[in-house]
Amino acid sequence: MTETPQKPVLLTGASGNLGRQLTTYLAARGWNLRLTDIAPFPGTVPAGCTFTRADLSNGVDILRLAEGCGMILHFGGVSVERPFDEVIGPNIRGLYHIYEAARREGARVLFASSNHAIGFHERAEPLNDDCQLLPDGYYGLSKAYGELMGRMYWFKHGVESVSVRIGSCFPEPTEERMLSTWLSYADLCRLCERATLADSTGCIVLWGASANARTFWRGDAREKIGWLPQDSADIYAGQLLGKTSGDPVIELYQGGGYTRIEYSRAAPPPGRLFAG
Repeated sequence: MTETPQKPVLLTGASGNLGRQLTTYLAARGWNLRLTDIAPFPGTVPAGCTFTRADLSNGVDILRLAEGCGMILHFGGVSVERPFDEVIGPNIRGLYHIYEAARREGARVLFASSNHAIGFHERAEPLNDDCQLLPDGYYGLSKAYGELMGRMYWFKHGVESVSVRIGSCFPEPTEERMLSTWLSYADLCRLCERATLADSTGCIVLWGASANARTFWRGDAREKIGWLPQDSADIYAGQLLGKTSGDPVIELYQGGGYTRIEYSRAAPPPGRLFAG
């Protein structure tokens, strides 16, 4: 018998690519989902789910949506690199409203962080979950901020959170970098399922990547929720090895193309940016 949460689950960003994948997967397992997004939900809302259009910047609406929920799967907000003024509302103020709602309801948060929170680490440097935050743009900066907000709400209020540094979550990898960063839709869905159903999480960080042999990322707290990825980008290696941008900045750093956006240095700094 499929295990289901005892309380409703709020899913933000439900109209986006990842939100739709999660909706389909979790609704099929009988979960009581409250779906929300600033954009209309495409298609038919699954049985057992409700959809409400809402802006993350409206704290009152978020509090109402979260009422009675035991888990918030937070995938809402700006999901690509954009100017700072476009990021700050949904990704900074909106995240504050999510954590305030979680504090009031005693809910857990799964925060969809990103590899762009650590994007200026070099690819030759294997990382553990406690590595320095080195965001590669305003989007990545908002994700680093989100991870720090989760830590503050844990130490100050006891709000549990799981920050998932999502790599490249697409139907399949499309270039060589994704042989290291790819996360299958199925592995993402299973991760969110386990993060919700786990007895406790505390405040942890997970690398959102499938079981890729060429991964940049090592230790994290996945055993805390009992999640192991089942898919791998390795089967695509034959067709993708050598498929690179040819840009020395993009190919140096883990964040890939985002590191090059508005990049104004004449050349990358020698060696690592920071010690430790």
